[in-house]
Amino acid sequence: GIARMGLEVTTEQQATLLDYLALLHKWNEVYNLTAIRQPEQMVSGHLLDSLAVLPHLWPQRWLDVGCGAGLPGLVLAVMRPEWSFTLLDSNSKKTGFVQQAVIELGLRNVEVCCERVELWQTAQKFDGIISRAFAEAGDFVRLTCHLLADAGHWAAMKGAPEQELARLPEGVAVEKVIT
Repeated sequence: GIARMGLEVTTEQQATLLDYLALLHKWNEVYNLTAIRQPEQMVSGHLLDSLAVLPHLWPQRWLDVGCGAGLPGLVLAVMRPEWSFTLLDSNSKKTGFVQQAVIELGLRNVEVCCERVELWQTAQKFDGIISRAFAEAGDFVRLTCHLLADAGHWAAMKGAPEQELARLPEGVAVEKVIT
């Protein structure tokens, strides 16, 4: 899958990504972090899905809203160690797992926060805000606009975005849709 996407992934990054999936599989048995249970299915359903967005992202400071079990934020942090990632979720069970994964994987470019996005504040805004399964696109934009830098952009990972894009708040322009 990585080769088909044309991504350059070092042997060390591949090992770290597989270590992450092993942690996810282990914790998922107790904490029910994801509906996908089989490690082989996690590779395509979580890992490759998260990697697919990578060529379309830009540096530097990223917020993953509704990060759940750390997808796509942890995967992106492994691939772009020079970028900064904040992973935000209101579920302490999930952020507890993500924090443990950050420690075990040795990721120095990740901060984990357990808070509702509409209540959360930060001094430094984000260059990009991404979400894989947080909310409908319009709600995603409305709930996170206070966290986006003036020149920042959103990246919403959606399966079928057409209807959601039609309901975006007025004044929000869509630069491109990648399928």
